Amino acid sequence: MHPPRRELLFSLIIALLCTGLFFLDLAHIPPAPEGIRCRARITEVDNSKVRTHLIVKTNVQLLQVQLLSGPHKGQSMPVVNMLTGKMELDEFYETGATILVEYSAPEGKPVNAVARGSYRLGLQLFLIVLFGLLLFAVAGVTGLKAGLSFVFAALVLWKLFFPLLLMGYPPLPTGLGVVTLLTGVICFSVGGLTRRGLATFAGSMLGLLLTCGLATLFTHGFRLHGAVRPFAEMLLYSGYYNLNLTDIFIASVFIACSGAVMDLAMDIAATMDELKYRHPEMGLIEHMRSGLRVGRAVTGTMTTTLLLAYSGSHITMFMVFLAKGLPPANLLNAPFVAAEALNILVGSFGVIAVAPCTVVIAALLYRKQTPSAP
Repeated sequence: MHPPRRELLFSLIIALLCTGLFFLDLAHIPPAPEGIRCRARITEVDNSKVRTHLIVKTNVQLLQVQLLSGPHKGQSMPVVNMLTGKMELDEFYETGATILVEYSAPEGKPVNAVARGSYRLGLQLFLIVLFGLLLFAVAGVTGLKAGLSFVFAALVLWKLFFPLLLMGYPPLPTGLGVVTLLTGVICFSVGGLTRRGLATFAGSMLGLLLTCGLATLFTHGFRLHGAVRPFAEMLLYSGYYNLNLTDIFIASVFIACSGAVMDLAMDIAATMDELKYRHPEMGLIEHMRSGLRVGRAVTGTMTTTLLLAYSGSHITMFMVFLAKGLPPANLLNAPFVAAEALNILVGSFGVIAVAPCTVVIAALLYRKQTPSAP
Protein backbone atom coordinates (compact mmCIF):
# COMPACT_ATOMS: atom_id res chain seq x y z
CA MET A 1 0.00 0.00 0.00
CA HIS A 2 1.27 3.48 -0.86
CA PRO A 3 2.61 5.23 2.30
CA PRO A 4 0.20 8.24 2.22
CA ARG A 5 -2.78 5.89 1.80
CA ARG A 6 -1.47 3.64 4.54
CA GLU A 7 -1.16 6.58 6.94
CA LEU A 8 -4.62 7.84 5.95
CA LEU A 9 -6.06 4.42 6.74
CA PHE A 10 -4.24 4.44 10.09
CA SER A 11 -5.70 7.86 10.91
CA LEU A 12 -9.19 6.68 10.01
CA ILE A 13 -8.79 3.69 12.31
CA ILE A 14 -7.75 6.00 15.16
CA ALA A 15 -10.75 8.24 14.45
CA LEU A 16 -13.06 5.20 14.62
CA LEU A 17 -11.45 4.14 17.89
CA CYS A 18 -12.02 7.65 19.28
CA THR A 19 -15.70 7.36 18.36
CA GLY A 20 -15.96 3.98 20.07
CA LEU A 21 -14.18 5.20 23.18
CA PHE A 22 -16.49 8.19 23.44
CA PHE A 23 -19.49 5.88 23.95
CA LEU A 24 -17.63 3.33 26.11
CA ASP A 25 -18.72 2.86 29.74
CA LEU A 26 -16.53 0.15 31.24
CA ALA A 27 -16.99 0.88 34.93
CA HIS A 28 -20.74 1.59 34.63
CA ILE A 29 -20.32 4.90 36.41
CA PRO A 30 -23.65 6.13 37.83
CA PRO A 31 -25.17 8.77 35.57
CA ALA A 32 -24.98 12.38 36.62
CA PRO A 33 -27.94 13.59 38.67
CA GLU A 34 -30.86 14.58 36.51
CA GLY A 35 -31.07 18.29 36.05
CA ILE A 36 -30.76 21.16 33.65
CA ARG A 37 -27.46 23.00 33.34
CA CYS A 38 -27.23 26.40 31.71
CA ARG A 39 -25.57 29.82 31.81
CA ALA A 40 -26.95 32.49 34.10
CA ARG A 41 -26.10 36.08 34.98
CA ILE A 42 -26.17 37.14 38.63
CA THR A 43 -28.54 40.07 39.20
CA GLU A 44 -28.59 40.16 43.02
CA VAL A 45 -26.33 38.87 45.80
CA ASP A 46 -27.30 38.24 49.44
CA ASN A 47 -24.34 37.62 51.77
CA SER A 48 -26.30 37.80 55.02
CA LYS A 49 -25.88 34.08 55.73
CA VAL A 50 -22.17 33.94 54.89
CA ARG A 51 -19.91 33.28 57.88
CA THR A 52 -16.42 34.76 57.59
CA HIS A 53 -13.52 33.39 59.62
CA LEU A 54 -10.44 35.47 58.80
CA ILE A 55 -10.15 34.81 55.06
CA VAL A 56 -12.31 31.68 54.95
CA LYS A 57 -16.02 31.89 54.10
CA THR A 58 -18.54 29.20 54.99
CA ASN A 59 -22.29 28.51 55.01
CA VAL A 60 -24.27 29.74 51.99
CA GLN A 61 -24.43 32.66 49.57
CA LEU A 62 -27.87 33.45 48.14
CA LEU A 63 -28.05 34.63 44.54
CA GLN A 64 -30.73 35.87 42.17
CA VAL A 65 -29.94 35.07 38.54
CA GLN A 66 -31.35 35.48 35.06
CA LEU A 67 -31.06 32.34 32.90
CA LEU A 68 -29.18 32.97 29.64
CA SER A 69 -29.71 29.59 27.97
CA GLY A 70 -31.71 26.39 28.26
CA PRO A 71 -35.46 25.77 28.14
CA HIS A 72 -36.21 28.53 30.66
CA LYS A 73 -34.06 31.22 29.06
CA GLY A 74 -34.89 34.71 30.26
CA GLN A 75 -36.50 33.66 33.53
CA SER A 76 -35.27 34.83 36.93
CA MET A 77 -34.76 32.44 39.84
CA PRO A 78 -32.95 32.10 43.20
CA VAL A 79 -29.69 30.12 43.33
CA VAL A 80 -27.76 28.72 46.28
CA ASN A 81 -23.94 28.87 46.40
CA MET A 82 -22.66 26.45 49.03
CA LEU A 83 -19.41 27.50 50.74
CA THR A 84 -17.38 24.67 52.33
CA GLY A 85 -14.50 26.74 53.67
CA LYS A 86 -11.99 25.34 51.18
CA MET A 87 -10.67 28.19 49.05
CA GLU A 88 -9.44 25.83 46.31
CA LEU A 89 -13.02 24.59 45.81
CA ASP A 90 -15.28 27.52 46.72
CA GLU A 91 -16.16 30.52 44.58
CA PHE A 92 -17.58 33.79 45.89
CA TYR A 93 -19.68 35.75 43.39
CA GLU A 94 -20.58 39.35 42.73
CA THR A 95 -23.38 40.96 40.77
CA GLY A 96 -22.90 40.74 36.99
CA ALA A 97 -20.90 37.51 36.99
CA THR A 98 -21.86 34.69 34.60
CA ILE A 99 -22.09 31.27 36.24
CA LEU A 100 -23.12 27.70 35.47
CA VAL A 101 -26.39 26.84 37.16
CA GLU A 102 -27.89 23.40 37.76
CA TYR A 103 -31.56 23.08 38.59
CA SER A 104 -34.56 20.77 38.27
CA ALA A 105 -37.95 21.40 36.70
CA PRO A 106 -40.36 18.67 37.90
CA GLU A 107 -43.50 20.53 36.83
CA GLY A 108 -42.00 22.76 34.17
CA LYS A 109 -40.94 25.37 36.72
CA PRO A 110 -37.22 25.78 37.58
CA VAL A 111 -36.50 25.04 41.25
CA ASN A 112 -33.66 23.91 43.54
CA ALA A 113 -30.94 25.77 41.65
CA VAL A 114 -27.30 25.40 42.69
CA ALA A 115 -24.27 27.35 41.46
CA ARG A 116 -21.63 25.16 39.76
CA GLY A 117 -18.88 27.71 39.27
CA SER A 118 -18.13 30.59 36.95
CA TYR A 119 -19.09 29.74 33.38
CA ARG A 120 -15.92 28.69 31.55
CA LEU A 121 -17.15 26.23 28.92
CA GLY A 122 -17.37 28.77 26.10
CA LEU A 123 -13.83 30.02 26.63
CA GLN A 124 -12.56 26.45 26.91
CA LEU A 125 -14.15 25.60 23.57
CA PHE A 126 -12.56 28.70 22.05
CA LEU A 127 -9.12 27.61 23.30
CA ILE A 128 -9.61 24.12 21.87
CA VAL A 129 -10.55 25.50 18.45
CA LEU A 130 -7.66 27.98 18.56
CA PHE A 131 -5.27 25.19 19.53
CA GLY A 132 -6.44 23.07 16.60
CA LEU A 133 -6.14 25.93 14.11
CA LEU A 134 -2.65 26.85 15.32
CA LEU A 135 -1.57 23.21 15.18
CA PHE A 136 -2.78 22.92 11.58
CA ALA A 137 -1.26 26.26 10.56
CA VAL A 138 2.17 25.31 11.90
CA ALA A 139 2.34 21.58 11.12
CA GLY A 140 -0.20 21.07 8.32
CA VAL A 141 -1.37 17.49 7.90
CA THR A 142 1.03 16.34 10.59
CA GLY A 143 -0.66 18.81 12.93
CA LEU A 144 -4.05 17.26 12.16
CA LYS A 145 -2.67 13.83 12.99
CA ALA A 146 -1.16 15.22 16.19
CA GLY A 147 -4.53 16.70 17.13
CA LEU A 148 -6.19 13.34 16.51
CA SER A 149 -3.58 11.71 18.74
CA PHE A 150 -4.31 14.32 21.41
CA VAL A 151 -8.03 13.47 21.36
CA PHE A 152 -7.28 9.74 21.39
CA ALA A 153 -4.95 10.08 24.40
CA ALA A 154 -7.55 12.05 26.36
CA LEU A 155 -10.27 9.50 25.60
CA VAL A 156 -8.06 6.52 26.47
CA LEU A 157 -7.25 8.00 29.86
CA TRP A 158 -10.81 9.11 30.64
CA LYS A 159 -12.77 6.22 29.15
CA LEU A 160 -10.32 3.32 29.53
CA PHE A 161 -7.52 3.81 32.06
CA PHE A 162 -9.39 5.54 34.89
CA PRO A 163 -12.43 3.19 34.73
CA LEU A 164 -10.16 0.11 34.69
CA LEU A 165 -8.47 1.34 37.86
CA LEU A 166 -11.86 1.90 39.51
CA MET A 167 -12.81 -1.65 38.54
CA GLY A 168 -9.83 -2.97 40.48
CA TYR A 169 -7.40 -3.79 37.67
CA PRO A 170 -3.72 -3.78 38.78
CA PRO A 171 -2.40 -0.24 38.19
CA LEU A 172 1.12 -1.13 36.97
CA PRO A 173 0.26 -3.64 34.19
CA THR A 174 -2.75 -1.56 33.23
CA GLY A 175 -0.68 1.62 33.16
CA LEU A 176 2.04 -0.02 31.07
CA GLY A 177 -0.57 -1.35 28.64
CA VAL A 178 -2.21 2.05 28.29
CA VAL A 179 1.05 3.94 27.90
CA THR A 180 2.20 1.39 25.28
CA LEU A 181 -1.03 1.93 23.34
CA LEU A 182 -0.73 5.70 23.56
CA THR A 183 2.96 5.67 22.63
CA GLY A 184 2.28 3.51 19.59
CA VAL A 185 -0.61 5.62 18.34
CA ILE A 186 1.14 8.94 18.92
CA CYS A 187 4.51 7.89 17.52
CA PHE A 188 3.10 6.27 14.38
CA SER A 189 0.52 9.03 13.84
CA VAL A 190 3.09 11.82 13.95
CA GLY A 191 6.14 9.91 12.68
CA GLY A 192 4.21 7.85 10.15
CA LEU A 193 4.22 4.09 9.60
CA THR A 194 7.92 4.31 8.77
CA ARG A 195 11.27 3.51 10.30
CA ARG A 196 11.20 6.94 11.90
CA GLY A 197 7.94 6.07 13.69
CA LEU A 198 9.27 2.64 14.65
CA ALA A 199 12.50 4.10 16.07
CA THR A 200 10.50 6.66 18.05
CA PHE A 201 8.21 4.00 19.47
CA ALA A 202 10.99 1.57 20.40
CA GLY A 203 13.18 4.24 21.98
CA SER A 204 10.25 5.68 23.92
CA MET A 205 9.24 2.31 25.30
CA LEU A 206 12.76 1.54 26.50
CA GLY A 207 12.88 4.87 28.33
CA LEU A 208 9.42 4.32 29.85
CA LEU A 209 10.24 0.77 31.01
CA LEU A 210 13.33 2.14 32.76
CA THR A 211 11.20 4.85 34.37
CA CYS A 212 8.64 2.29 35.54
CA GLY A 213 11.34 0.12 37.14
CA LEU A 214 13.01 3.04 38.89
CA ALA A 215 9.68 4.47 40.05
CA THR A 216 8.74 1.13 41.61
CA LEU A 217 12.13 0.77 43.30
CA PHE A 218 12.38 4.28 44.73
CA THR A 219 8.73 4.67 45.71
CA HIS A 220 9.12 1.73 48.07
CA GLY A 221 12.59 2.95 49.07
CA PHE A 222 11.21 6.38 49.94
CA ARG A 223 8.31 4.73 51.82
CA LEU A 224 5.78 6.78 49.88
CA HIS A 225 2.11 5.97 49.41
CA GLY A 226 -0.41 7.14 46.87
CA ALA A 227 -2.27 9.29 49.38
CA VAL A 228 0.26 12.07 48.72
CA ARG A 229 -1.71 12.84 45.55
CA PRO A 230 -4.61 15.33 45.71
CA PHE A 231 -8.08 13.78 46.13
CA ALA A 232 -6.60 10.30 46.85
CA GLU A 233 -8.15 10.20 50.31
CA MET A 234 -11.47 11.45 48.95
CA LEU A 235 -11.39 8.58 46.44
CA LEU A 236 -11.21 6.07 49.28
CA TYR A 237 -14.08 7.77 51.09
CA SER A 238 -16.13 7.47 47.88
CA GLY A 239 -16.28 3.70 48.43
CA TYR A 240 -13.18 2.45 46.59
CA TYR A 241 -11.39 1.10 49.65
CA ASN A 242 -9.48 -1.65 47.83
CA LEU A 243 -7.56 0.61 45.46
CA ASN A 244 -3.78 0.28 45.57
CA LEU A 245 -2.91 3.97 45.79
CA THR A 246 0.84 3.28 45.88
CA ASP A 247 0.81 1.46 42.54
CA ILE A 248 -1.45 4.16 41.11
CA PHE A 249 1.16 6.70 42.18
CA ILE A 250 3.92 4.68 40.49
CA ALA A 251 1.86 4.48 37.29
CA SER A 252 1.34 8.23 37.41
CA VAL A 253 5.10 8.77 37.44
CA PHE A 254 5.87 7.03 34.15
CA ILE A 255 2.67 8.21 32.49
CA ALA A 256 3.44 11.82 33.44
CA CYS A 257 6.89 11.75 31.82
CA SER A 258 5.79 9.77 28.74
CA GLY A 259 5.08 12.96 26.78
CA ALA A 260 8.61 14.32 27.32
CA VAL A 261 10.07 10.90 26.50
CA MET A 262 8.14 10.68 23.21
CA ASP A 263 9.06 14.26 22.38
CA LEU A 264 12.77 13.59 22.72
CA ALA A 265 12.54 10.24 20.92
CA MET A 266 10.78 11.90 17.98
CA ASP A 267 13.43 14.65 17.82
CA ILE A 268 16.21 12.07 17.70
CA ALA A 269 14.46 9.79 15.21
CA ALA A 270 13.65 12.70 12.88
CA THR A 271 17.26 13.86 13.07
CA MET A 272 18.56 10.39 12.26
CA ASP A 273 16.16 10.17 9.32
CA GLU A 274 17.24 13.55 7.95
CA LEU A 275 20.95 12.74 8.37
CA LYS A 276 20.59 9.53 6.39
CA TYR A 277 18.49 11.20 3.73
CA ARG A 278 21.00 14.03 3.18
CA HIS A 279 24.05 11.76 3.47
CA PRO A 280 23.08 8.26 2.33
CA GLU A 281 26.73 7.22 2.26
CA MET A 282 27.05 7.80 6.00
CA GLY A 283 28.24 4.70 7.85
CA LEU A 284 26.68 3.16 10.94
CA ILE A 285 29.19 4.50 13.48
CA GLU A 286 29.26 7.99 12.00
CA HIS A 287 25.48 8.02 11.90
CA MET A 288 25.31 7.09 15.58
CA ARG A 289 27.91 9.69 16.56
CA SER A 290 25.99 12.44 14.77
CA GLY A 291 22.75 11.39 16.43
CA LEU A 292 24.36 11.32 19.87
CA ARG A 293 25.71 14.85 19.42
CA VAL A 294 22.18 16.06 18.73
CA GLY A 295 20.85 13.93 21.59
CA ARG A 296 23.21 15.51 24.11
CA ALA A 297 22.04 19.02 23.22
CA VAL A 298 18.34 18.13 23.33
CA THR A 299 18.65 16.13 26.55
CA GLY A 300 20.30 19.04 28.31
CA THR A 301 17.19 21.20 28.00
CA MET A 302 14.61 18.42 28.26
CA THR A 303 15.64 17.43 31.80
CA THR A 304 14.92 20.93 33.07
CA THR A 305 11.49 20.72 31.41
CA LEU A 306 10.32 18.24 34.03
CA LEU A 307 11.86 20.29 36.85
CA LEU A 308 10.09 23.47 35.76
CA ALA A 309 6.79 21.69 35.04
CA TYR A 310 6.53 19.98 38.42
CA SER A 311 7.98 22.86 40.44
CA GLY A 312 5.74 25.39 38.72
CA SER A 313 2.63 23.44 39.73
CA HIS A 314 3.65 23.54 43.41
CA ILE A 315 4.83 27.14 43.79
CA THR A 316 2.53 27.89 46.72
CA MET A 317 3.63 24.77 48.57
CA PHE A 318 7.28 25.81 48.43
CA MET A 319 6.34 29.36 49.42
CA VAL A 320 4.62 28.03 52.55
CA PHE A 321 7.79 26.24 53.63
CA LEU A 322 9.87 29.34 53.00
CA ALA A 323 7.39 31.63 54.76
CA LYS A 324 7.50 29.45 57.87
CA GLY A 325 11.29 29.36 57.83
CA LEU A 326 11.49 25.57 57.86
CA PRO A 327 14.96 24.11 57.25
CA PRO A 328 15.71 22.46 53.87
CA ALA A 329 15.99 19.03 55.51
CA ASN A 330 12.37 19.24 56.67
CA LEU A 331 11.29 20.44 53.25
CA LEU A 332 13.02 17.70 51.26
CA ASN A 333 12.00 14.97 53.71
CA ALA A 334 8.28 15.80 53.61
CA PRO A 335 6.30 13.03 51.82
CA PHE A 336 4.68 15.27 49.21
CA VAL A 337 8.00 17.00 48.40
CA ALA A 338 9.80 13.65 48.20
CA ALA A 339 7.06 12.47 45.83
CA GLU A 340 7.69 15.40 43.49
CA ALA A 341 11.46 14.90 43.71
CA LEU A 342 10.92 11.30 42.69
CA ASN A 343 8.72 12.47 39.80
CA ILE A 344 11.40 14.84 38.54
CA LEU A 345 14.46 12.63 38.98
CA VAL A 346 13.00 9.30 37.88
CA GLY A 347 11.31 10.97 34.92
CA SER A 348 14.63 12.56 33.99
CA PHE A 349 16.28 9.14 34.00
CA GLY A 350 13.81 8.04 31.34
CA VAL A 351 14.39 11.19 29.30
CA ILE A 352 18.15 10.78 29.45
CA ALA A 353 18.04 7.09 28.54
CA VAL A 354 15.72 7.54 25.57
CA ALA A 355 18.27 9.53 23.54
CA PRO A 356 21.03 6.87 23.17
CA CYS A 357 18.41 4.11 22.85
CA THR A 358 16.68 5.88 19.98
CA VAL A 359 20.00 6.68 18.30
CA VAL A 360 21.10 3.03 18.33
CA ILE A 361 17.72 1.72 17.15
CA ALA A 362 17.43 4.31 14.37
CA ALA A 363 21.00 3.72 13.19
CA LEU A 364 20.35 -0.02 12.94
CA LEU A 365 17.05 0.52 11.11
CA TYR A 366 18.66 2.87 8.57
CA ARG A 367 21.82 0.80 8.15
CA LYS A 368 20.99 -0.85 4.84
CA GLN A 369 18.26 1.26 3.31
CA THR A 370 18.12 4.89 2.31
CA PRO A 371 15.03 6.70 3.63
CA SER A 372 12.59 8.26 1.23
CA ALA A 373 12.24 12.03 1.06
CA PRO A 374 10.25 13.49 4.00
